[in-house]
Amino acid sequence: MKKLLELGDRYAGESTWKDFAMVKFCLFSMGIIAGTRIPERHRKAAAGAAACVFAATYIPLMRKLFSVAAKK
Repeated sequence: MKKLLELGDRYAGESTWKDFAMVKFCLFSMGIIAGTRIPERHRKAAAGAAACVFAATYIPLMRKLFSVAAKK
């Protein structure tokens, strides 16, 4: 696991914002594809779980962005 995390750090260090944008579009499209496969009776639960994951990831990302922006 440690080697995998080190690889992720190296990849992030060598990437530009364009690379990360492509990753986000890729994950977004995979999410849409997966969402179309969820049975109707489970869609509300899946949407709730997705909203929780979004909030749990978006808030720390924005906090970091604002702290980086405040340093300059």
